[in-house]
Amino acid sequence: MVQRRDTAQQRAIRDALKSSGRPLSVDEIHRLATEDVPSLGVRTVYRVVDRLLEEGEIASVAVPRQPDRYELASVAKKHHHHFHCDRCDRVFDVQGCPGGLNRMLPEGFTLAGHELTLWGTCPDCA
Repeated sequence: MVQRRDTAQQRAIRDALKSSGRPLSVDEIHRLATEDVPSLGVRTVYRVVDRLLEEGEIASVAVPRQPDRYELASVAKKHHHHFHCDRCDRVFDVQGCPGGLNRMLPEGFTLAGHELTLWGTCPDCA
C-alpha cells in the first residue's frame, strides 16, 4: 500500500467537510478550505476530492440538475436524504425516510433502493 503525504491542503479540505455538517460543492469546499490555506487552488480541491472518493473517505451526493456535492463516507453510510435550497444552492441532510415505497411499484417490480432530494427554500433564504 502506498503511504500518501498528508498535506496542509488535504487537511483543510477534510476539515471543511467535517465541520460543515452538510454536503458541499467543490466551490464551497474551496471557499472554506482557503480560510486555512489561502493559496489553495480549485484544481487542487478537485484532485483531493477525487482521491478521497477513490479511497472511500468521502461520498458523492447527486443533486438533480446540479453538480455533485460531497459528504463524509461515515455520514453517507447512514440512510438519509437531502434538501436543496434553490435560492442559495446549499444542500442539507434530511433525517428520516417516507418508507412504504414498495406500494408505488408496478406489479412484478422489486425495489433495490432509492434516493430522495427535496427542494425549495431554506430558513436563511425564506
